[in-house]
Parts: sequence; C-alpha cells; structure tokens
Amino acid sequence: MFFFNPFWPLTALRIASLKSTSTLLLLLLIKSNLLRLKGGLIGGFISLTLISGLVISTTVVSGTAYYIFRNMKSNDGDLKVSSNEVINAEAVSA
Repeated sequence: MFFFNPFWPLTALRIASLKSTSTLLLLLLIKSNLLRLKGGLIGGFISLTLISGLVISTTVVSGTAYYIFRNMKSNDGDLKVSSNEVINAEAVSA
C-alpha cells in the first residue's frame, strides 16, 4: 500500500533548491578556472612583450655602441686640428 505524503511540495522544493545551488557552485567554479586561465595567458603575453622589448633595446644599444667605436677608430687619422687657426665669425644683422 502506498501512503501519500502531505509534505511532498516541501521535499520537491528542497531537492530543487539543492540542484540549483549545486549548479550555481559548478558555474562559479568553471568561471574561476576560466578567469585564472585568462589571467595566466594575459600575464604571459605581457611578460613576453617586456622581455622581447628588453632584448630588442639591448641589441639596438649594443649595435649603436659598436658603430660609434668603430667609426672613432677609423676617423682618428682624419681629424687634424691646430690651435694656430683662428675662426672668424661675422655677426649678421637684419
């Protein structure tokens, strides 16, 4: 014989609330994992950009220094300045 439970709406409400709570918690967990993954990707991209910028700027500076020192060695014989010469400058008036 089957007995009818008069409190079945409360039991159904309790089961439905348990299902909705577990679904909400699962969605929050998935959102948290996706945000952590997104933050890791963005952080990795930013660090890669900073490191590559550091490498590029270091390369440019070292290349410039090499170019300057190479030209200083080759131009040492070309530069001849005597202190006997006088530079005359004329004032220009409008």
